[in-house]
Amino acid sequence: MTLAPRSTAREGARRWAFPSLHVAPLLLSMAMLGACSRAPLPRIGGAPAAPVSPSEPWRAPRGVVPPAPPVPDAIGDLPPDVAPRRDALVLPDIVDLALRNNPQTQLSWAQARAGAATYGAASAAYLPTVDASVNAVYSQTTVGQTLGGVGTRRSITPSASLSYLLFDFGGRSGSVAAARAAAVALDLTHNATLQNVALQAEGAYFDFQARRALRTAAQLSVAEADTNVNSARQRNRAGVATIADVLQAETLLAQAQLDLETAEGNVEIARGALAVAMGLPANARYDLAPVGDSVAVAAAAVNVDSLIDQALGARPDLAAARTQIEQARAELRVARSSLYPSVTLGSTVSHPYSSQPNASGATFGVTLGVAIPVFNLARPYNVMAARAQVDAASARANLLRTDVAQEVYTSYYSLRTATQRSRTADVLLASATRSEAAARARYRAGVGTILDLITAQSALASARAQQAQSRWVWASALAQLSHDVGALGSRGETLVPLARDSSAARR
Repeated sequence: MTLAPRSTAREGARRWAFPSLHVAPLLLSMAMLGACSRAPLPRIGGAPAAPVSPSEPWRAPRGVVPPAPPVPDAIGDLPPDVAPRRDALVLPDIVDLALRNNPQTQLSWAQARAGAATYGAASAAYLPTVDASVNAVYSQTTVGQTLGGVGTRRSITPSASLSYLLFDFGGRSGSVAAARAAAVALDLTHNATLQNVALQAEGAYFDFQARRALRTAAQLSVAEADTNVNSARQRNRAGVATIADVLQAETLLAQAQLDLETAEGNVEIARGALAVAMGLPANARYDLAPVGDSVAVAAAAVNVDSLIDQALGARPDLAAARTQIEQARAELRVARSSLYPSVTLGSTVSHPYSSQPNASGATFGVTLGVAIPVFNLARPYNVMAARAQVDAASARANLLRTDVAQEVYTSYYSLRTATQRSRTADVLLASATRSEAAARARYRAGVGTILDLITAQSALASARAQQAQSRWVWASALAQLSHDVGALGSRGETLVPLARDSSAARR
């Protein structure tokens, strides 16, 4: 009668004891996770690896962040072959320095070399792969605990294996073709980068020249305004002019000096921008060779349709886009080949050299393997994605083709407008010069007023500024059109915009 309760108690104890053996690891795991969730941040250089709060910056410990490179020397920054011409740089020097120093050209060149190496690695698939290895083994065996017998064995096994893909339904050839197209696209992209950098350098050069021309025009305006002040003062002392004439002349002089100060500041800003475009520090010491008035402003002799056709065939970025279509088609062949079997030939030869004579001997084997895809749902989707990439590459090329045509069209008419404005600016300057001379003569003769002279000189200053800028705006428009057509050379060569009545190039 008393055994039953004891048995029942033991069974209940077992029911509670055995589950606790399974619960214990779970509880231990939960405790470890909780500890990990409250673990402190790791440390870098003795400091927390992240800011301690969202409102505080992270203070880098000493020696963790690489030091900044030294500041470039403002004098010894030009290459030895260009340094002798430091004070007389011409446009080819500007473009050459930009192409050498600009990080964009260095990046595109490195990417082109990487693409060529990738193509070489892909082409190696047509050759067998041979690997060699050497394994050294030392083993010791103890025979029985009472006998104390110990056996040792030393062996060295050199081996060589060969693997060669015989056939894979176009996968190998597709990979090589894709790598080849990618390398060509990167080379063409490098060419486009060179043209972009050359255009940036030319634009900075023309802007600097325009700023210097504006400064020269402002200096002339200051000199003329100073002459007016002296003349007005003399007339006032002679009693033929009022103090109002003197004050108006002084106001014009102050305004001219203010414009000159602004022009001088703009020259220095443009100088720094040109230095940066050449890949030099902004405070680099250099100067440009003087240029005369021999810049022949002329419109393009060919029509816009011919230039668009030329651009569609010469633009390197458009050629790269067409090459990327071929790359996408080759990658589609690679994706399709995964749906079909592949045949591989293999061979292995080894010769172990052992301390036991009966364990030595050469081994040779040849294998012929056939890999048959049975089921993999990802492969059809990979084919679908590759086919879509072909369509995407074609769409990108078509979009770029449209953009190129629009760029050439816009640049062509910008050049025509700049040409016409340059010619009109010459006419405006000649007219304003004659008007100012007449107003000055009338004022000296006592017939005209100071207000007429100031108005004529203000118009002359505006005409000088427009004429000073017009030819450099035209030169910049020509460089832009040459870039958009794909004819901008690595030394700054541009299209030759010969008009029917002109036989001179831009310079």
